[in-house]
Amino acid sequence: MRRALAATTAALLLAGAAACSTSDSSSTHDTKTGPAASRPITASSAFSGVSARVSTAKQSGTVTAANDPNHLLGRPNQYTSKVTFTDTRIKASDVSGSEKGALERGGAIEVFADASDAKARADYIQSVTKAMSALAEYDYVHDTVLVRVSHYLTPDQAAEYKAAADALK
Repeated sequence: MRRALAATTAALLLAGAAACSTSDSSSTHDTKTGPAASRPITASSAFSGVSARVSTAKQSGTVTAANDPNHLLGRPNQYTSKVTFTDTRIKASDVSGSEKGALERGGAIEVFADASDAKARADYIQSVTKAMSALAEYDYVHDTVLVRVSHYLTPDQAAEYKAAADALK
């Protein structure tokens, strides 16, 4: 009887271990993070999603701590990644003299660790630029992503970026 019980227990343990493991590389279960865990969004991956919907957007740069003109990348409550982009609908004559990566050439995508930080940044930008039309911009927040768009685009053109931001997963 003891032998039968031991054999049954061993068989159950082996069956359980086999059920928990798989050699199928197409499995959607990651034993460390749970079912089909997604990677955290970055500014680059957000831009990929946005540019798939707004074909006139072309990435123009990746902001690093060394080249960030705002000196905010990685700082407490600030963006964790940022990219800049151009929009081919903006006239070259409107942005002549502006530097590569300047927001008015198209825009920027900033990603934050927390959605409230993204909203706080958008609110701050809007409050600072409210009285200065030359610095005005469209800002769209979707969760931890802030999509900043040049005021040289028409409201309908800028709305394409809002729809693209809203579609981010």
